[in-house]
Amino acid sequence: MNFPLLLPQFLKRAVKLYGEKKAVIGNETSLTYEEVNSRVNRLSHGLIELGVQKGDRVAYLSNNTPEMLEGFYGVLQVGAVIVPLNTRLSSEDFVYILNHSGAKVLYVDEQFLENILLIKDRLTTVESIISNGEIAEGSDVIPYNRFLHFYSKENMAYDHIDENDVATLLYTSGTTGDPKGVMLTHRNNYLHALSSMHHLQVSDCDVLLHVLPMFHVNGWGSPFYYTANGATHVCLHKVRPELIFDKIDKHGVTAMHMAPTVLNSILEYAEKNEVPKQKRPIRIFVAGAAPPLAFIKRVETELNWKFVQVYGMTETSPLITYSDIRDTQLDVPEEKQFQLKAKTGYELIGSEVKVVNDIGFEVKRDGKEIGEIIVRGNGVMKGYWKDPEATQEAIRDGWLYTGDLAVVYPDHNIAIVDRKKDVIISGGENISSLEIESVFYDHPAIKEVAVIAAPHEKWGETPLAVAVKREGFGQTTEASLIEYARSRLAHFKVPSKIEFVEHLPKNGNGKVLKHQLRRDLIKQPLSK
Repeated sequence: MNFPLLLPQFLKRAVKLYGEKKAVIGNETSLTYEEVNSRVNRLSHGLIELGVQKGDRVAYLSNNTPEMLEGFYGVLQVGAVIVPLNTRLSSEDFVYILNHSGAKVLYVDEQFLENILLIKDRLTTVESIISNGEIAEGSDVIPYNRFLHFYSKENMAYDHIDENDVATLLYTSGTTGDPKGVMLTHRNNYLHALSSMHHLQVSDCDVLLHVLPMFHVNGWGSPFYYTANGATHVCLHKVRPELIFDKIDKHGVTAMHMAPTVLNSILEYAEKNEVPKQKRPIRIFVAGAAPPLAFIKRVETELNWKFVQVYGMTETSPLITYSDIRDTQLDVPEEKQFQLKAKTGYELIGSEVKVVNDIGFEVKRDGKEIGEIIVRGNGVMKGYWKDPEATQEAIRDGWLYTGDLAVVYPDHNIAIVDRKKDVIISGGENISSLEIESVFYDHPAIKEVAVIAAPHEKWGETPLAVAVKREGFGQTTEASLIEYARSRLAHFKVPSKIEFVEHLPKNGNGKVLKHQLRRDLIKQPLSK
């Protein structure tokens, strides 16, 4: 008889082995695994009473909270699908996603409730809204804790669920049109969790600080594999460096997942406030294109944290590669080890990753030939919700095409050079925006930088750098920075112009919104 791979099994295991252990710590609450399980069961029974059935969608609009964590298990053991919403989206985005997903029930954190009530009449499928906090007299919004109180805490059977049923429906950012709903099954998430917990060395000794939003591809699946191991979850409501260091000190944090921009803010805060080298070597997992080498050095030498680069996308559950030092590389010099950690890395167990050229052949392992990253494996999505055409475009012959461009080195390490859409083609030459950004991050005056393509009368496109200066470097000029870049880059790669701004626009995951920079800053072609 087959044993189905179902996500509620992770909580069941944690309750069995770690029932009295702290499971989740919020701002004002601390719950054991037994207590979490009781609330999860009450939630499941309550959702059924509201008419939620297998396959129905239940949406969550919440920061990282114990209630959000409860939602993953309370929704899933009913056999329903959880739809986490990016808290930074606009009202129009919420209307589109809730209607497109067909969400029947919506849980809303109290700080977002007012905005949701303003669009309530436009939500065509939402039948019930649940919220924590104070609910106005006469409102038809259901108070969360009072709602749980009415229902049984008895365990639920979930043998009606199949491992190939959709478990999570996550909407992409929609920078080139309406957001697309990524369907991930129980099997996708389960096998991704097994692979990730192995490579990230998750154990029951871990205390995870949820820096990364749980709405972002389930916080990289952390509600699943940290729970499976009986680790402790610490919720972070607002991503502010001072709060992060406070939580680390209070709760003995051992692991954090975050975007490069968040790590940059932590390093800036630590330097400005003279934060001493940390006694506990916390594991920091940073995703996306490899951050500047300077970031990695500072994390490990100034803070005494262990830096690990990971890479993936919503459509792959998400992690497919990670960059850590293999035992065959332990004898290489420290500088070389930092360089290895700065790469995108090598494939996780359960994924097969290749870099291919335009006609589908693998690129040479010379660190020079550029191709697109493609992947197949257990984590690859079931498809896009209600969008078979987009699914067929993304998944071809069983391979998911990521849109990320990379090179491969002789040791099989991959290094992303850019997103396809962010590559700058100047005078027929392909220029990596990431390479230019890495150079500027080494300059002491630069706090943040993003490089985009600007139209050019002669070259077609040219690099445009958008930079945020560090405090105390207000006198640094555009000309001096361009000269600095000329000393470190081929001249055709040097930005023709540098725009200084107070801050860079980012999405809820801390990723810089380059499409917004292009829209706001590029008004006419450059001529210099």
